[in-house]
Amino acid sequence: MSGHHFHVHGPHDHAVEHGGHGGDRFAAGIAVMTAILATLGALFGYEGGATQNAAMLHKNDAAIKKTEAANQWNYYQAKSNKQNLAELAAAIVTSADKQRYLDEVERYKAEKADIKASAEKLEAESRAADEKSEHSLHEHHRWAQAMTLMQVAISLAAITLLTRRKWLFWTSIGTAAGGVAVAALALAHL
Repeated sequence: MSGHHFHVHGPHDHAVEHGGHGGDRFAAGIAVMTAILATLGALFGYEGGATQNAAMLHKNDAAIKKTEAANQWNYYQAKSNKQNLAELAAAIVTSADKQRYLDEVERYKAEKADIKASAEKLEAESRAADEKSEHSLHEHHRWAQAMTLMQVAISLAAITLLTRRKWLFWTSIGTAAGGVAVAALALAHL
């Protein structure tokens, strides 16, 4: 037994030891294609995550602006109540105090105009942030679709390698091309 070793080689050992030297060109091509598809898929996944985060940020901004607008409308309502009380007081008091209450009514009207303008501006900002969120979410869906097509293309490439069917290879290439096309739509913001 000394000096004699029993060693069994697995079917893949020869390919690993001699890979690329007259080996299986079809398998090597599929491996390179799979690596490229995986890289593109990773990039598409990154962009998908970035646009999803942007959508959430814009939605958060919209909610903040909507809350600020609601606060302004509440402030507007409080000023309306004070104006109504001043109008009531002007109607029931003696003539000496009447002018003071009428002046308050005019002051409240002016304050309400400014508050109303502020509330409407905040509502417009909220709507704009909502629109940005929807646009970013649409882009996110495009990136997610592109990533999904890349994953399907990689799976088809693996099946192609196992079955050695050329039509599966071309199906994988077509699916990957579809993923690139959808990514181009996302990049173009369509």
